[in-house]
Amino acid sequence: MLYRDEGIVLRTYKLGEADRIIVFVTRGRGKVRAVAKGVRKTKSKFGSRLEPMSHVALQLFEGRGELDIVTQAESIDHFRLIRDDLDRIAHAASMLEAVDQMAQEGEVSPRLFQMLLGGLRALAEHNGPLVVPAFFWKLLALEGYRPILDTCAECGSEGPLVAFDLDAGGLLCADDRRGTPVSPEVVDLLRRILGGQLGAALNEPASPATIDVEHLATRAMEHHLERRLKSVTLLDRA
Repeated sequence: MLYRDEGIVLRTYKLGEADRIIVFVTRGRGKVRAVAKGVRKTKSKFGSRLEPMSHVALQLFEGRGELDIVTQAESIDHFRLIRDDLDRIAHAASMLEAVDQMAQEGEVSPRLFQMLLGGLRALAEHNGPLVVPAFFWKLLALEGYRPILDTCAECGSEGPLVAFDLDAGGLLCADDRRGTPVSPEVVDLLRRILGGQLGAALNEPASPATIDVEHLATRAMEHHLERRLKSVTLLDRA
């Protein structure tokens, strides 16, 4: 059965001498794995349309096994501004890896697709220090792992809140402090990211607070996934 969808390429890997398996997150079917036949040939009609990060309009044939077959792919956005900047490429790779690990085949999540698309667009427009950390926090919140930020995650007091603990699930007051110490500036940034002021947070310049938010976001994502993010190494080198 043929079907059409819109997708973002998360990763690819070789199959045989000329084919490639493409992993998409799609708007209508969630995570999809499909074969692009002959895509590694120089005369392939798909060319560079099916590279990681590409936003494409797809026509696929639903396979009998785990793999569908790509029959048509038209580029919607190649994110050239990201591809021309090594730092942005590293940031995009971390977004793609997080979504690839988070998404489950067969689980439809239009919000997940839209979140990744929005994250890549934000990265293309402005490579601020909080684009990737904010994406991680929003992704965790979407999956039901929103940290407790308004009160102490242990006793419920309003603070002041001075630490963040992954096992407790959020911020902690002075009496219950453990985990990672956080400044008032970090608390403010976390609340802005997850409390409806994302745009303002993304415009924040680099500072000790943005670095702390980034480290917390990476640790929280890896804690939830129960694995290290390979792309974080790229971020450290960028």
